[in-house]
Amino acid sequence: MAWPWDAIRPASLHRWPEAGEKVQRQLSVSAVPKMGGAVSAGEDNDELIDHLKAAQYIRSERVEQAFRAVDRADYYLEEFKENAYKDLAWRHGNIHLSAPCIYSEVMEALDLQPGLSFLNLGSGTGYLSSMVGLILGPFGVNHGVELHSDVTEYAKQKLDFFIRTSDSFDKFDFCEPSFVTGNCLEISPGCSQYDRVYCGAGVQKQHEGYMKSLLKVGGVLVMPLEEKLTKITRTGPSAWETKKILAVSFAPLVQPCQSESGESRLVQLPPLAVRSLQDLARIAIRGTIKKVIHQEAVNKNGDGLKNTPRFKRRRVRRRRMETIVFLDKEVFASRISNPSDDTSCGDLEDERQEEEVTTPPDTKPEPPVNFLREKVLSLPLPDPLKYYLLYYREK
Repeated sequence: MAWPWDAIRPASLHRWPEAGEKVQRQLSVSAVPKMGGAVSAGEDNDELIDHLKAAQYIRSERVEQAFRAVDRADYYLEEFKENAYKDLAWRHGNIHLSAPCIYSEVMEALDLQPGLSFLNLGSGTGYLSSMVGLILGPFGVNHGVELHSDVTEYAKQKLDFFIRTSDSFDKFDFCEPSFVTGNCLEISPGCSQYDRVYCGAGVQKQHEGYMKSLLKVGGVLVMPLEEKLTKITRTGPSAWETKKILAVSFAPLVQPCQSESGESRLVQLPPLAVRSLQDLARIAIRGTIKKVIHQEAVNKNGDGLKNTPRFKRRRVRRRRMETIVFLDKEVFASRISNPSDDTSCGDLEDERQEEEVTTPPDTKPEPPVNFLREKVLSLPLPDPLKYYLLYYREK
């Protein structure tokens, strides 16, 4: 019998267990899907997000839009892109991506809002930071600390590619991430505190207080703590609320090592820079043009458009999932239903309606139109100013 290993591979397991090591001891059946492979693979980014939404990993419109706007495949090396839309973790050398279901739970737990400050500890490829930046908007703060310098450079390259080529960049007001290299356990004591903090590695109990110290009052910290993805809210100077979200297995934080001189290498976070008047003018002009485009659409269509981008939706086929449960050295196989399955009449009627309006398979959808770009290029302005308003983007 072939075991469906892909259905139960842990989402953010940075290393496979050594021989004889106990794996997820007495893990409950309900927790297994949330470790990766919890939803079916998609043919593209939109279909993957459809599956995550149907399974209730993505629950808010704001998080859904951010996931749809950043194509997960763009953060893979070319030779591994065929796996980009599977709900599985990926690692190549120091480069690592957690499973989409883990990232969606993190994004929901952070409760992101425009204008907040965000610190990503173990920022990796920058995939999560880019999605967060779409929600924070132009007046937020978006910082990342990554242990490996080669991964920091990789993240900067992927960020540059996103800014230059993605139409999503013009649909949102983006808070561009800033990445620095260093050990996140060696952040300078004089650094600013943040509204939202995420740690992408397993936090040992002795470092819990250190992580909390990075948070403002009223802020939210999400991190793997004692093999549980944990949400901690700072309700006062020394008051905290803790919520366990789901069982996970992350590689532990790398402990700091002293330099040859015996001193630790303190990590200096990026400064909280004030935007220039020129940059503020660009943000204001782009915002005004977006309002004009929206008003023109209202006048043309009568019923108007939503303030946020609309996306093509697909019918999601829900299926039962194979699940394997590890219990000490024995393996038990069981079958559980997708928690989002619902055979109510309402859902069946919705599916019938979706089938009725499905585009014929031989009809290719029209490529999306970047209305902001078209409007800027049509303005009676000097070309250098037009390109500045478009952030010198290639598209």
